Amino acid sequence: MRITITGATGLVGSRLVAALKGRGDEVTALSRDPVRATERLGVSAERWDPLAAPAPAEALAGREGVIHLAGEPVAQRWSEEARERIRSSRVQGTSNLVAGLEAADPRPRVLVSASASGIYGDRGPEELDEESSTGEDFLAEVCAGWEAAAEKAERLGLRVTEIRTGIVLDAGGGALAKMLPPFRLGVGGPVAGGHQYMSWIHVDDLVGMYLAALDGEDWSGPVNGCAPGAVTNAEFSHALGRALHRPAVLPVPGLALRAMYGEMASIVTGGQRMVPARAQARGYRWGHDDLDQALRSTLSD
Repeated sequence: MRITITGATGLVGSRLVAALKGRGDEVTALSRDPVRATERLGVSAERWDPLAAPAPAEALAGREGVIHLAGEPVAQRWSEEARERIRSSRVQGTSNLVAGLEAADPRPRVLVSASASGIYGDRGPEELDEESSTGEDFLAEVCAGWEAAAEKAERLGLRVTEIRTGIVLDAGGGALAKMLPPFRLGVGGPVAGGHQYMSWIHVDDLVGMYLAALDGEDWSGPVNGCAPGAVTNAEFSHALGRALHRPAVLPVPGLALRAMYGEMASIVTGGQRMVPARAQARGYRWGHDDLDQALRSTLSD
């Protein structure tokens, strides 16, 4: 297949590019810095600023599929300027990608777009499948706008799937990488009481889910990108402690996190108990569906 991908140099994107190349696909990256993307990933790359203009139609025409991962990092203090960057990078950036798809001839058959578990808001112990209602906080509104922008590609004849990603287990980046230093020092523990749920997924399974959505004609609409067994923050902390052979009993007060990070702290003080109902119904097979084994695998890479 010929695939175009945005956000190719990120945590998930670089893994996806390697997997696509490994199975013989031809990959084109859309990047603000195409020289860096080519050097880092070993693929052809075209220049694109998602906020400045529609995606280049020539980098989309004749491709079988497009994977869209680009977006401003959420893990930063949410000033008004940061909020606008987070929102516009996803909503306007996706709209500009769809504008490029409209101009492409022939058009790709499928768009697989990133989304996030934050679309549900903080819902406590409620089990959330893809039919559950969306939340009303900042991240939920951003994710809803993000998905709505991607779904406009359906009017162009593309099959569209959105992967609502949970916490990605990869020691090289993301939430887990930020958790590792204190846990390795033996000073990690549950956050804000530890009752909030964490929907997690091993990075290899997330990559596998993207490939399944790219290839599978029955994959469309939102898909919860998580393993079948969500756990509480306390359960996750104890599992990480076991994997590192360190204690995990020192609590981190939610008040301290909010003082440090402001509203952004809600990412870790709240949570979602997602159920990957659609992936299960479509026969997706996880390689890492046990948290202890998934953490051991991640930390041994």
